[in-house]
Amino acid sequence: MINPADCPYYLISRITLQVTSALKKEFTSVGITDVKPAYLGVLFTLWRKDGLKVVELGRQAGLEPSTMTGLIDRMEKNGLLYRDADPNDRRVQRVYLTKEGRSVEKLTMEGVDHVLSKIFKGIPGQELSRTMDLLKRVLKNAQEAGKQ
Repeated sequence: MINPADCPYYLISRITLQVTSALKKEFTSVGITDVKPAYLGVLFTLWRKDGLKVVELGRQAGLEPSTMTGLIDRMEKNGLLYRDADPNDRRVQRVYLTKEGRSVEKLTMEGVDHVLSKIFKGIPGQELSRTMDLLKRVLKNAQEAGKQ
């Protein structure tokens, strides 16, 4: 019988749950109540380039189209962003940060950095860089496997 700690899926799942929990606690402790860890990919993307088409935002954030609608709905309800028709094609929706969505960037990033510094404590930079490369390859492989 396999030990759960020897299963990569188990480890990835447990890490995801623990990091998500740590981020939620950090955001709450600094008064960020409307930002959820699930929003980070969208926020990171819009902080770099606001006003993206929904499809492009999902692609850049690494999210499936089926995930985007519900996520954007929740973020809009939390006052972080809004959708507006593209001025050149009213069938296309663009997503924009609200004033609130822009104002939480600094505090959110400080929270993310604080949590990640604790999580990666004691791991040398070169080892962390190799780990990031490995995780990117695993993510790419998982995405390709999901398409089959």
